[in-house]
Amino acid sequence: MPRPVVAIVGRPNVGKSTLFNRLVGERLAIVEDLPGTTRDRIYGTVGWNGREMSLVDTGGLDDAKAEIPKAVRRQAEAAIEEADLILFLADAKTGIVPVDHDVADRLRRSGKPVILVANKADSWRGEAQAAEFYELGLGEVHAISALAGHGTGDLLDAVVKALPERPAEEESGEPRIAIVGRPNVGKSSFLNRLVGEERAVVSAEPGTTRDTVDTVVEHGGRRIRLVDTAGIRRRGRIEQGIEQYALLRTIHALERADVAVLLIDATEGITAQDTHIAGYAIEAGVGLVLGVNKWDAVERGEERTLHMERLIAREFHFAPWMGHRFVSAKTGRGVRETLDDAVAVVEVRTQRVATADLHRLLIEAIAAHPPPSDKGREVRFRHVTQARSATPTFVFFVDRPEAVHFTYQRYLENRIRERFEFKGTPIRIQLRGARE
Repeated sequence: MPRPVVAIVGRPNVGKSTLFNRLVGERLAIVEDLPGTTRDRIYGTVGWNGREMSLVDTGGLDDAKAEIPKAVRRQAEAAIEEADLILFLADAKTGIVPVDHDVADRLRRSGKPVILVANKADSWRGEAQAAEFYELGLGEVHAISALAGHGTGDLLDAVVKALPERPAEEESGEPRIAIVGRPNVGKSSFLNRLVGEERAVVSAEPGTTRDTVDTVVEHGGRRIRLVDTAGIRRRGRIEQGIEQYALLRTIHALERADVAVLLIDATEGITAQDTHIAGYAIEAGVGLVLGVNKWDAVERGEERTLHMERLIAREFHFAPWMGHRFVSAKTGRGVRETLDDAVAVVEVRTQRVATADLHRLLIEAIAAHPPPSDKGREVRFRHVTQARSATPTFVFFVDRPEAVHFTYQRYLENRIRERFEFKGTPIRIQLRGARE
């Protein structure tokens, strides 16, 4: 189910990006070093008190004397429209300025829950100055220092309390395949080719994610739900406004999917943004299949194919389990086979491993490579089991979970993959105390 969206809104230099980095960096739900988890992006995942949310940074609204540029206004409107809850950030040091009143009026009209945050309250004097913001009529004022981290825990408590409960999506039982990639790599052509080849479109239904359309087709005797998504551009080239939030809608589509087909453009090679999109898919915990599209437009041959496969291995080194196909949405080459691969990954994700087999693997893994000691103290693993989760998840019970280095977790993941072949899907390793 897609996470609720929390948008940070305010004028320039009030500390929006500082707060974003503080919450995403220190209250982080994503702990792996993957492309797409960099802190300079507009989107991050935050977990707090058992609740996960998507946090969105926005551009600053102009100061009071200047006319608010149309692009910035569009950006603010898009963020407000997209959000389930809004953090309105103001500056406790400078106090209220006219544009704060303008933003407050817009937020009241939106009907969305709003939490007013007075940043830069670094001392008792700053906290006293923050009381001025009650004048905006948005309820309680939360005085914080995003730079120092003061008050951010209480703020997150308030956010979790104010978040609306999203209704659970109805489970249709159909595999959900999201088609993702940069603009102009051929996503819609890929979808249209699938629909045209199958010649059995059951329905075109709007999804719960804005601006995506679910298309249900018959494929191999079963119904498949395809999700076409807006292209994701490199952040520096994204216009301030609606297009910027296509990224967030794409991430929501990933959260609703079982598997993502990531299309790249063979004529352009593999870009950094291609790897970032793969990182977003892994963060969402969905399976991943790579489609090297426009293969008809390049000079093909064994040498070219080997070169591209070496590039794939190098640039997507963080996902060596991901399969790939050379495809052409224009001619139809490999399109059906790519969907076959995606459906096969859906089946892989339902695989469950017996606890006895996992325990045997754990004993063998520790015998071959014991976990490194921590400050001279031995780290002891006690048990392992597979949790019931959409993403294959394995829970290891250990006497001191905090002492297990991430490289040893990666080692355990690799041993699981060697034995049970979870091809095409990320897997999660969780560590719990032996007494839990």
